[in-house]
Amino acid sequence: MFTGIVQAMGMVVALTPRGGDVEIVVDTGDLGLADAVVGDSIAVAGACLTATRLDGSRFAADVSNETLSKTTLGRLRPGSRVNLEKALRAGQALGGHYVTGHVDGVGRVVESREDGRSWRVVFEVPEPLARYVAPKGSITVEGVSLTVNEVEGARFGVNLIPHTREVTTLGELVEGSPVNLEVDIIARYVERLLAASR
Repeated sequence: MFTGIVQAMGMVVALTPRGGDVEIVVDTGDLGLADAVVGDSIAVAGACLTATRLDGSRFAADVSNETLSKTTLGRLRPGSRVNLEKALRAGQALGGHYVTGHVDGVGRVVESREDGRSWRVVFEVPEPLARYVAPKGSITVEGVSLTVNEVEGARFGVNLIPHTREVTTLGELVEGSPVNLEVDIIARYVERLLAASR
């Protein structure tokens, strides 16, 4: 479980094909891995990966073909910057919202412009996910917990404050950029409960 509060930006160091899958090595920069152990979960661009090897500030993880094909991780190259968050531990503050690290789909940026000191970004989501996005609800974009401003069809808008643009990869987004999306887990459970009661 994660919160969508990015703890550091890391950099992809290596991507090694392994029988159809890929081993990724990420330098975690300021994240700090002193308290990490092999088997820990680390969200990379919003996708939950399992650390298989630790080496100083770097960790390795296996990325399945499913994850490569259903997330933006398949587009990463050595040198790509990624948002990082270690799994939430009992007793830690929940600063964002409940995030599983299970990417629901890949959306794209359709508009990006200045809006005062903030940056206004509009995303388009895959049609099946649109029903889970609600005004003033939460959504995770590239591992970042964001508040939805408004929804129109399969599009939703957010405002990125200067701090978010500085400490996450969202400051690098341009029109057409693909992004990992995870909808609010509560919306999924509500839908399931309502369907079961019909």
